[in-house]
Amino acid sequence: MGVEYKDYYGILGVERTASQDDIRKAYRKLAKKYHPDVSKDKNADARYREINEAYEVLKDPGKRSRYDTLGANWQQGQDFDFTPPSDWGGRVEYGGEWASFSDFFKTVFGDAENVFSGAGARRKRDSQVELVLSLEEIARGGPRTLTLRSPGQAERTINVNLPRGISEGSRIRLRGKALGGGDLYVTLHLAPHPIFEAGGHDLTCSLKVAPWQAVLGGTVSVGTLDGSVEMKLPPGTQNGQKLRLKGKGLPKRDSEGSGDLYVCVEITIPKRLTQRQKELWEELARLGE
Repeated sequence: MGVEYKDYYGILGVERTASQDDIRKAYRKLAKKYHPDVSKDKNADARYREINEAYEVLKDPGKRSRYDTLGANWQQGQDFDFTPPSDWGGRVEYGGEWASFSDFFKTVFGDAENVFSGAGARRKRDSQVELVLSLEEIARGGPRTLTLRSPGQAERTINVNLPRGISEGSRIRLRGKALGGGDLYVTLHLAPHPIFEAGGHDLTCSLKVAPWQAVLGGTVSVGTLDGSVEMKLPPGTQNGQKLRLKGKGLPKRDSEGSGDLYVCVEITIPKRLTQRQKELWEELARLGE
């Protein structure tokens, strides 16, 4: 799940076209009003931190420009899921008073980890990689090894611990693991599977049954990621009908269980019949008239 987008202009009560002077005046007015030492507002402390965070971004032309590039990627009231583009140019990490800033600030501008060095903060470069996984690997989770290569640098391997609940397009952030010293963003993709098709945490597969099985019903064996299980086929099952095996899909986050497996029934017609079988089908045909 993404982090909540912060409307820094709205927090300071200024337009997106506001001048630096207007931003400074708005900040001073609000900071004076909500300073915890003078304000009687019960939310003064949180409001004061929010105001300082907004001003920290908008007072700096570089940060403000970076923040403004995100404007087309959000809608008010929605979460914000941010992945730095390949030309992001690194990020700056902050410590001290910035440690109390929001997850949004940390996602876009860096983590508060007290990494000041000399007169200024160190610049680190983030990077992105893609990792293709099988459905079985996602279902198992656990450690996975990545090999990082970059021109002019030694090859390096790192371990990735696959959490529960990952699906197509999920991203994992590995702090400080990029070759440039920044964070490594791993985008996960699902490899095509010969049996199952994934849709979120649910899976779909096909099951071929004979006409008499569909008519009479019974118990059939169905393959899952955990091995074969027995499934009840109800009498009168129709071609294309989907039957659900609860909890036999991919794991969901934390302890939310797993998705479901939907079994799509395909009734197969025999191509060759013995004389006796042909007679029986003809008899069924007459009975159905």
